[in-house]
Amino acid sequence: MRVRPLLGATAGAALLLLTGATAAPATASAAAPYEAVTVDAVGRITADGTVTLSGTYRCRSAVGPVFVSSSVSQGTSTTRYGIGGTRAVCDGVKHRWVNTGRPKPGALAPGAAHVEATLMELRTFSGLPLPSFHAVHGRDITLTRP
Repeated sequence: MRVRPLLGATAGAALLLLTGATAAPATASAAAPYEAVTVDAVGRITADGTVTLSGTYRCRSAVGPVFVSSSVSQGTSTTRYGIGGTRAVCDGVKHRWVNTGRPKPGALAPGAAHVEATLMELRTFSGLPLPSFHAVHGRDITLTRP
């Protein structure tokens, strides 16, 4: 048996496995209707710039830890500010998530904003934690004072 073709096939399979681990969120969502994350239409921003975002999520199962992360941007800026992260429970039931964070002072203000929420699992491949996306959802919202 020749070793060289076997090594090439093994390397190709490993590359395919790693590529599949970071598949596009839309593919993961389309394949599993119970994998979803939403964003509420209204977020909160306090006078000191603390932002609170919320929504719902549902995931059916997971091998590694799962988190709901969120980011927000305003206007034409391409800068996105990460707003907290919540540990998720993947039991097939719809749950609420709430993330709070404070970007640099003056970065955000009350008004129109765009939020992206991601439901992401950390899976271990060859000893390395790699992201596996369950769902992603982007939405235009309004940031208001509490």
